Amino acid sequence: MMDVNSLLQEEFQVSQSDLDKAAIFQKKYAGRLEHILVNMGSLSEDMLPQYYAKILGLTLLSSEQYQAVDINKVKQIDINKQLIGFDWIALDRLNEDQKFLVIAGDPLSADANQYISQQQLMIELRVASDEQIQALKQQYQEIEVNSLPVSEELSDVEEDRLRELAGEAPTVNLLNSLISRALKARASDMHLEPMGSRYRVRFRIDGVLKEVDWIPPRMRLPVASRLKILSGMDIAEKRRPQDGKIGMKISNEDLDIRVSVLPLHDGESIVMRFLRQDAISYSMEMLGLSRDIEKNIREDIEKTAGVILLTGPTGSGKTTSLYTFLNAINDETVKIITLEDPVEYQLEGINQVQIQSSIGFDFSAGLRSIVRQDPDVIMLGEIRDKETAQIAMQSALTGHLVFSTVHTNDASSAYTRLLDLGAEEYLLNAAIVSIIAQRLVRKLCSHCSQPDENQQQNIVKYALQPLADTYGTDIRLHKAVGCEHCSNTGYRGRVGIIEYLRCDEAIKALPKDENFPSHAVRLNQERGGRTLMQDGFIKAINGQTTIEEVIRVAG
Repeated sequence: MMDVNSLLQEEFQVSQSDLDKAAIFQKKYAGRLEHILVNMGSLSEDMLPQYYAKILGLTLLSSEQYQAVDINKVKQIDINKQLIGFDWIALDRLNEDQKFLVIAGDPLSADANQYISQQQLMIELRVASDEQIQALKQQYQEIEVNSLPVSEELSDVEEDRLRELAGEAPTVNLLNSLISRALKARASDMHLEPMGSRYRVRFRIDGVLKEVDWIPPRMRLPVASRLKILSGMDIAEKRRPQDGKIGMKISNEDLDIRVSVLPLHDGESIVMRFLRQDAISYSMEMLGLSRDIEKNIREDIEKTAGVILLTGPTGSGKTTSLYTFLNAINDETVKIITLEDPVEYQLEGINQVQIQSSIGFDFSAGLRSIVRQDPDVIMLGEIRDKETAQIAMQSALTGHLVFSTVHTNDASSAYTRLLDLGAEEYLLNAAIVSIIAQRLVRKLCSHCSQPDENQQQNIVKYALQPLADTYGTDIRLHKAVGCEHCSNTGYRGRVGIIEYLRCDEAIKALPKDENFPSHAVRLNQERGGRTLMQDGFIKAINGQTTIEEVIRVAG
């Protein structure tokens, strides 16, 4: 066996500095060195087959050998019912059934090696790419369920058979494989959408959907049924929307999956949202706020009373920002109660309440209850109706600091939205401290971004020089290129762009008519504020994102 560090440096161009960092992490948290390097972005996941082949002295499965695989022969090998769950596949029997030719995506898999040892199997092992393994698994699983009727209308016997198939290895393995791939790709959501008799699989990565696979016709019902069973839904109900939750443990990490099923004209659309507790750090620094905006927000959240509103569409990071603000003021002297629908992440030291609309425990009912619990700080997941708006404003006037969200496009429109709900203008003027509009833009990949050769044209086209002069920064526009670290998108991760509106006496004095939003924006800019687009341009000027990305999100 070759020296691992030398191999990684010489053959895979991993720097000594990255190896030292990985070794420190490994000593502290355990884990396999190559997996740590992949997570660090120092080693491409596509290079793992070559790495395993070199370090273990194994042969790589060639493209010719892959093309020659007989999937029907694979299906007849009994041990594949277990091996395929480990991303190992027996391709053939050797030496009169005494030895198997096996390919592995991860030859060091402890579970697979334990199974081989327990069964006392003799194998000739080769290394295959993840793409080869997944393609063969899909073919295997399609054959496995060929007895299932494709029709959406199931008899009682067929429904019982469907429940059986939902728990059998092919369905379990396919779903687990998709979830693992989604997590490796840093996806926030996985979408299964009916297209004819198949399911299209798309991952949402850094806020953008990407098609990654197709689920074959005869796997569609078993996969949908397994998700319904795991998330506590009615397997036979196909006429109305359903919601559920799955708790899983992946690589010693607790994972919550929120599952939503929506009936369409040609089947059921299923969306899974991945909530990874360890993946988010609730610190102000992680939000990527500009210094002036962070200073203003820190001043606001230290107040003892008033309403702080966040606005933006679904998926704009409002919940993460709210949790971050709460975390910043969370200590033993402050009682914080939240009302959420649903509770997405559990925060230590904070009382979090789950809304139950089905029994009449909605935001307004919950808010009436929690004000009797003597809280210092209240967080409402969303203001949706007049009663909730009224109670929230009145709570602020009686000495509570209230955080909440409203669905509007910009900060000043929050006033218009609350007035439309029926809240009184005098209450809004008296209670609201500030309104924060937020969007998320993709960050440029640090490994492949390059200076933008069109910088001068963009400076003129988007009037960037006055912005740069105002905030005392040099213009460093970059462009997205794409590499193995960012799946060739040119972007990796996201950062917030913010419109901050402090609701001071000047804003309160403006008439809250149809002209209020435009007048508020003008007044805010006169005193140094900026729009979402302008805050995005500042981040593009600093080389964090691109002009095109800012326009896509905030334009």
